[in-house]
Amino acid sequence: MSTREEQRSLKMAESAREADWREGSFLRDLFLGRLRLELIEPYPLPGEPRPEFAVFREKLRRFLEEEVDAAQIDRRGEYPARVILGLRSLGAFGMKVPVEYGVLGLSAAEYIEIMKLVGSWDGNVTALLSAHQSIGVPRPLTLFGSEALKRKYLPRCAAGSISAFALTETEAGSDPARIATTATPTPDGRAFILNGAKLWCTNGTLADLLVVMARDPRTEAISAFVVETGWEGVAVTHRCRFMGLKALANAALRFHEVRVPRENLIGEEGKGLKVALTTLNTGRLALPAATVGLAKTCLELCRKWARARSQWGVPIGRHEAIAHKLAEMASTTFAMESVCDLVAAMADSPDHDIRLEAAAAKEWNTVRAWRMVDDALQIRGGRGFETEESLAGRGEAAVGVERWLRDSRINRIFEGSSEIMHLFMAREAVDRHLQVAGALVDPERRSERLAALPKIAAFYGRWYPSRWVGWGHWPRFSSYGALAGHVRFIERASRKLARASFHGMVRFGAGAQRRQAFLFRLVDLAMELFAMSATVGRARRLAELRRPEAEQAVALADLFCRSSRREVSRLFRALAHNDDVLQSRLGREVFEGREAWLEQGAMGLGLEVGELSPLPVSELMVAQAPIPPPLETRFPLHEVSPPAE
Repeated sequence: MSTREEQRSLKMAESAREADWREGSFLRDLFLGRLRLELIEPYPLPGEPRPEFAVFREKLRRFLEEEVDAAQIDRRGEYPARVILGLRSLGAFGMKVPVEYGVLGLSAAEYIEIMKLVGSWDGNVTALLSAHQSIGVPRPLTLFGSEALKRKYLPRCAAGSISAFALTETEAGSDPARIATTATPTPDGRAFILNGAKLWCTNGTLADLLVVMARDPRTEAISAFVVETGWEGVAVTHRCRFMGLKALANAALRFHEVRVPRENLIGEEGKGLKVALTTLNTGRLALPAATVGLAKTCLELCRKWARARSQWGVPIGRHEAIAHKLAEMASTTFAMESVCDLVAAMADSPDHDIRLEAAAAKEWNTVRAWRMVDDALQIRGGRGFETEESLAGRGEAAVGVERWLRDSRINRIFEGSSEIMHLFMAREAVDRHLQVAGALVDPERRSERLAALPKIAAFYGRWYPSRWVGWGHWPRFSSYGALAGHVRFIERASRKLARASFHGMVRFGAGAQRRQAFLFRLVDLAMELFAMSATVGRARRLAELRRPEAEQAVALADLFCRSSRREVSRLFRALAHNDDVLQSRLGREVFEGREAWLEQGAMGLGLEVGELSPLPVSELMVAQAPIPPPLETRFPLHEVSPPAE
């Protein structure tokens, strides 16, 4: 990408950001060296569930147990009709539709409880529901849709019409400036003509409704639209298949001269990226919740297997190596759930801006879940690597750890890859610094530098010394009891993190955005401190309320924080002592082919660089697969009753 293209991409992404912070953000203040515990205290433990929610959750639990055969779905690579129809009859496709347009109208906290449940059972069904609820039509319409658009489509979603989110293209993933799909206004201004192709659209082969991002070829501004898959010119050109989530209804889509009525515009014209980013802020909560469910299942399996399996005359759980793994899995599960539940409660509160917290929960939980599934496979040994069908064929319990591993790997890519999450959080983390001192680091604002100096001096003259001066030792935070030392550590580390961020900005200046290794470490530090804060807060609250599990919760929080403190210390050391320069130099040499001699002796791929390039849009516009019949033909609405009031 040329420098001009890069600047264009950055400007477009910057224009789509929420520029203001109207509500509190625990993580934003943490980056600035302020530990604002009042934003997360008292920890929001779930209370007595609403009767309607409790009934729905129990019905869904029974449905999963009786009707959803995860191994069969994986083996056949398709969602059985009875599963789609059963979810529809339960009202599962209307979980997040506001009650005035549907039935359930679940809160964020209630929704994540459902996604924990589904995530503990089957990744394919999890993806089906989360893609529809979190980033499909229901969420952006709820946030940005006109009243007419809501009344037109939200009742359909509540009744079971499946939706999908169409943003990614062959050359436009996390870089919106490269979106090639166009939406050209008609001369009378009453509609847009949509042309282009989309890739990796989850639910795309099943969907009745799509959220489509497209640019105006005259202004380059991106808008969001509701598009019906039954309209002329909309086609599925390919069903994508993957290493995991074998039934995922993922599509490559084509739009050819599709007429989209102006009233199907979501939000303002040209504000599509804001729609997408804001939708993803809360949409990302499904993955942290689903991974908590998976972690709980892994923990249960390993605990029971450690008792059932013996080596050298004793259960393997009595061997220190396995005991340590079990302890780590339990403390990590407690921390993952603490993070997930806290962010969900924040999402339900009007007093929180969760753009950083949601990204952190998605990134931190998905990485830990991947490690946990890997540990579960290791503890199970050969049985973990063996398929559940093979295990059953030998007469053993059919537990599909290898399927869990395959299905969970995508979570670090779904809804923003780990790298993009780090870049997103890094940009938001330095927002206050850019507001104050942006003229010093932005090459396009050189003319403002002299005038900005008094403001910069005034801010940092107060702020910087205060990041050094502060009491982070005993007896501060004594109300946390046995966990007080960890809170004091978080407070000291947050001030150190703020200083490190400032030092990096001073050192690298305008080049800071290219120092991704440095930025990623800052983000990792903040995520660890956030996870520690959530975990300690939850354990403290359980102890205050004298819950039966309080003693174990404090022990789990203590173990997790001890491990996390070592990771924080390692990351701080790595900010100053690392091999970034050497790695960057060698990486460029590999990129240029100077280390290609290392590949000699292998069979080779037999492909040239050009053959690995994405297909041009002109080729993608040619249909490559039969177009499936409309969803209503395959799963008619009249076959099931509407959700009960």
